[in-house]
Amino acid sequence: MTGQELMNAAKKAMMNAYAPYSGYFVGAAVETADGSVFTGCNVENASYSPTNCAERTAIFKAVSEGHRKIVAVAVCGGKGGSLTGFFPPCGVCRQVMAEFCDPDTPVYLVGKDDEYKVVALKDLLPHGFDNSFMDM
Repeated sequence: MTGQELMNAAKKAMMNAYAPYSGYFVGAAVETADGSVFTGCNVENASYSPTNCAERTAIFKAVSEGHRKIVAVAVCGGKGGSLTGFFPPCGVCRQVMAEFCDPDTPVYLVGKDDEYKVVALKDLLPHGFDNSFMDM
């Protein structure tokens, strides 16, 4: 799948967001090693802490279907469902990505007016904690 196709899937997923509190709709799409694509959106909750981000929704969907290797990620978002700028993953999502992605995995950050940036996970999460620390 091309990066553009993955970003389009994230944009489509963004429209399913449940964001009555923040008003920010976020969508994500992940591609697995076999070319499967899983999408997710943010799902808010009145008590906030049970809220789940789009990136984790997409990754957890992939994992729940037996996919453990994510090879690309796309993220987009904006107020009221309109793309308003780049939406990098939060720290918790970056940590989850580190569990299922290589450090060089491309993360497509979708902006408005068809702008986008491609950033490697290792640049979003420098000195990240991964399973290599579990052997210490």
